[in-house]
Amino acid sequence: MDPFVLNLNKLRAIKPALTFSAEKDYEEQKTAIAAKFKELVKMPEPLKECVPIIEYTTSEDPRFDEIRFAIESEPGFFVPAHLLYPKHTTGRIPLVICLQGHSTGMHVSLARERYPSAEPIAVSGDRDFCIQAVARGYAALTMEQRGFGELNFTGNKNACHELSWQAILMGKTLLGDRLCDISNMISAVIGAFDFIDPARIGCMGNSGGGTSSYYGACLDERIKVSMPASSFCGMVDAWGAIHHCSCSYIPDFVNWFDMADLAVMIAPRYLIAVNGRLDHLQPYETAEREFKRVKAIFEKAGAGENCTLVTGPGGHRFYADLSWDIFDQYINA
Repeated sequence: MDPFVLNLNKLRAIKPALTFSAEKDYEEQKTAIAAKFKELVKMPEPLKECVPIIEYTTSEDPRFDEIRFAIESEPGFFVPAHLLYPKHTTGRIPLVICLQGHSTGMHVSLARERYPSAEPIAVSGDRDFCIQAVARGYAALTMEQRGFGELNFTGNKNACHELSWQAILMGKTLLGDRLCDISNMISAVIGAFDFIDPARIGCMGNSGGGTSSYYGACLDERIKVSMPASSFCGMVDAWGAIHHCSCSYIPDFVNWFDMADLAVMIAPRYLIAVNGRLDHLQPYETAEREFKRVKAIFEKAGAGENCTLVTGPGGHRFYADLSWDIFDQYINA
């Protein structure tokens, strides 16, 4: 037998030990699922204090003001970011963390060439996340994920494979390190910029950025709204059956749960799963199936209206016109 088919059959035969059941105690299941997920993803302990190191500020763009900065997420390791906010901002406004997936980096969220060049570029698939968010009156932060853009030092298109296997050799996961960077970035931004409303923080992204957006909200309760695009799915029939990058795999995951079960860590906060019917990496039927289970979890938490599945007509991309109005409703609830 083909070893790929052999393993896929084995994966499909697994009955996850912590599958959520509406018939069981909600809080007990939440505690068990959260503990096991934290054990598996091995996210380092976030910093208690994180101070942004500002590189420059600019008001040249007529649409927004901008701060370029970095945080020291680990000793000697710096994560770069851009924070955009509307002109003449008064009072506290929501923050949207914008995460790119496998691409040339966070500059795509800004619709410009990679730093230090600032030449505008056309962005496909509604991936100019920061430009969209700041146009809606939000502060918009784009940060580099490890292995992408400015944090890719290998010369390869992405450094994910090398970083993933290095992490595995240490008994860690690259995803856990990325999630820690997100939490440290939240601490830095809400501690340094008083126009950010710490009670209204959203996190969104596409593909690998969506994966981090979903898991990030599972682990950091300061994220009020999670909007993962092209990432929420059934784990076995997507990640187990279709080629994906090693950077978002978590060893032992499917022995314990599927993606829907982790929603118990987000409810009763807000979740918007954005999926395309023709997505070749996250088959829509798996997302639709898993979202029915998410809905049951939110209903058990007394928050059935706090989650939405957005269905786009195409493939592996974000669907801005279908998603932002729901985000607006949730972030301001």
